[in-house]
Amino acid sequence: MFEVLTFVYENYDPGESCPEPEQLQRKLTAVGFESDEIGEALDWLKGLDGAAHPPAQWPALISPQPGSMRIYAHHEQFHLGTEALGYLGFLEHACAMPASIREVVVDRALAAPGGPVPLDDLKIIILMVYWRFGQEPDALLLDQLCADGSERAVH
Repeated sequence: MFEVLTFVYENYDPGESCPEPEQLQRKLTAVGFESDEIGEALDWLKGLDGAAHPPAQWPALISPQPGSMRIYAHHEQFHLGTEALGYLGFLEHACAMPASIREVVVDRALAAPGGPVPLDDLKIIILMVYWRFGQEPDALLLDQLCADGSERAVH
């Protein structure tokens, strides 16, 4: 599923340039993705669309109050895992990701199959959430999210 999401992120701008699900499914099939991966990714993207346009009765879930503290439920801790939770905590304490985005990231990470969520998969989820909201993470966060773990030359 995450390979499909990466393909969508790299090949489509958020909003108008991303085709409707049926057309996207045909495109992904033509590129060579397996139908089960495509189905999982499209379901996940549908959930992301729902989080981007929540029903009116959900505003408190999507817009945490300033200064509030996020306490993760046991099932969230189990599914996210210590590495993902640590990374989310790092981003929160560095003020690199607003709480409203974090909540959508947590929702979409919980919707990902398996668990605990590997850090590389969490980074794709974070990129996809920013992508869907039509926002670009700041340069330092984007560099963190796109880092491949190999050594870099310092300039």
